Amino acid sequence: MFKNIATVLLASSFLAGCINSPTGRSQFIFMPDAQVNQMGLEAFDTLKKQKQISANAQYKQLVSCISQAIVSDQQGSWEVVVFEDKSPNAFALPGNKLGIHTGMLTLVDNQDQLAAVMGHEVGHVLAKHSNERASQEMAVNQGMAMIQAMGAPQSPLGQTAFGLLGVGAEYGILMPYSRIQESEADIIGVDLMAKAGFDPRQSIGLWQKMEQATKGQQPSEFLSTHPAHATRIQNLEQHMPQAMALYEHAKTLGKQPRCN
Repeated sequence: MFKNIATVLLASSFLAGCINSPTGRSQFIFMPDAQVNQMGLEAFDTLKKQKQISANAQYKQLVSCISQAIVSDQQGSWEVVVFEDKSPNAFALPGNKLGIHTGMLTLVDNQDQLAAVMGHEVGHVLAKHSNERASQEMAVNQGMAMIQAMGAPQSPLGQTAFGLLGVGAEYGILMPYSRIQESEADIIGVDLMAKAGFDPRQSIGLWQKMEQATKGQQPSEFLSTHPAHATRIQNLEQHMPQAMALYEHAKTLGKQPRCN
């Protein structure tokens, strides 16, 4: 049976591996989106049971307003949850799930900086970074037993499958994205926020604040596998003319979010 699965997996990897991300980068992806999305849904449900959800109505209204503006042109519904956690963190899971820590909300200066964070996380989902990482991991490790475990995700082996999804390792069941994926999510995210009417220049201010917040301290999981702040800011500055063009066009369409 495993030989048959391996043959199908290998064939599908050649057929499905030749796809491009929203930035045009070639990606190796062969896992079914529905399967990866289900893994994301179950992982997010687990996090909601393990972590305290914020009861702050203003926080909920703020992230809801920003997320609705950013994903207004995207298909499907999105769930955004604010977790009571002082660390400046945020994460995304396949299946259109976003998590924001209260520590991130207290760090940012304005709606535009928070939109940069949330746009970045939406970018991970739109670029199928979780599927990409899972596909890479399964191809490298020949994780055939993992495929069998998908049918029983509550088993110990099935639980380890969540490790393929690509989010902060602090949760014990998930792994970080690669730096290439992080840089790509930055570009996708800044374009998303600009198209929604948020000032993309504030994305640079956000990472400057993040650098100040972590100076002399152990970086949070949100930053540990990310590009260096200087590299991240340089990349955003190089891309800013394109983002500003999208921002100016959004303003002509009357897109001026007021989420503060």
